[in-house]
Amino acid sequence: MTGITVTPSSQYPFGCRIDGIEIGRGIDDASFRVVQEALHRHLVVVVSGTPYDAPRLIEFGSRLGPLEISVAKSFHHGAYPAVTVLSNRTLDGKPEGASDAGQMWHTDMSYNRIAGRASVLHAHQVPFRDGKPLGDTAFRDMHAAYESLPSDMRERLDQLEAVHEFEKIWTQMRARPGSTRPPYTDAQRQQKPPVVHPVVLRHPWTGRKALYVNRGLTQRILGMAPDESSQMLEFLFGHSEHPRFEFRQHWRVGDTLIWDNCATIHLATGGYGNDTPRVMIRTQVLGDEARYRHANGELGNRALI
Repeated sequence: MTGITVTPSSQYPFGCRIDGIEIGRGIDDASFRVVQEALHRHLVVVVSGTPYDAPRLIEFGSRLGPLEISVAKSFHHGAYPAVTVLSNRTLDGKPEGASDAGQMWHTDMSYNRIAGRASVLHAHQVPFRDGKPLGDTAFRDMHAAYESLPSDMRERLDQLEAVHEFEKIWTQMRARPGSTRPPYTDAQRQQKPPVVHPVVLRHPWTGRKALYVNRGLTQRILGMAPDESSQMLEFLFGHSEHPRFEFRQHWRVGDTLIWDNCATIHLATGGYGNDTPRVMIRTQVLGDEARYRHANGELGNRALI
């Protein structure tokens, strides 16, 4: 524990940076507790360090919970399918990794029946221009987004459920200019059917309420007419994406970014070209069904068939 510092962001209303832990060398239980407690308190945690490989990422991520093997199989790490490579480089004329991941507001794994716990993203190469890092990752605090709503709206939303679907974000990303994503397949559709979650999620680890809708994956609110659902979702998307709820990760080589998928949305901001390499590895931590059910009762936790 000696030498570990947790520094809350002075620029943004949430998020923190931890120095004095080297994930690439393995960390002891006491140091891991520091990271986990910081995640629950600050929602987004940046651990300073130096680049490390996929086995170390797997080792660290697995301490938070079971890891997801993404339905988007194109850029799995060759030896570790729970690790995805994000890269704008080409090797032997082929893309090294996914170059368009996350370029719209979303919550990782809200397409699963159980809300995902966390994501872990580790930077090997960071693009720079004029000495400044490019390709920030932007976040919004969904606890704060919920708490800032009028009380009568919060009471109404507390009782509602919404449909989330992986195909929505895939289709929207594929429609972007220059996208090389293939069409969404029937096999992917069968593996990831639409699922239902509470519009307001009670956090499975902390018990706090968070708005749990996102532009990338939330399709509609159950029990509402289509027009009313669309209008409500557009309002909630716009509300939750407001900069007053923001944290931005300004990347450094060796950073490990860990974020809470029950209480944030995020966006890859882009803003760099293929002449400035960006290479990262990522893994995603699945949710805990018993905690989800205990916190949220009968709301959510099902596939829509």
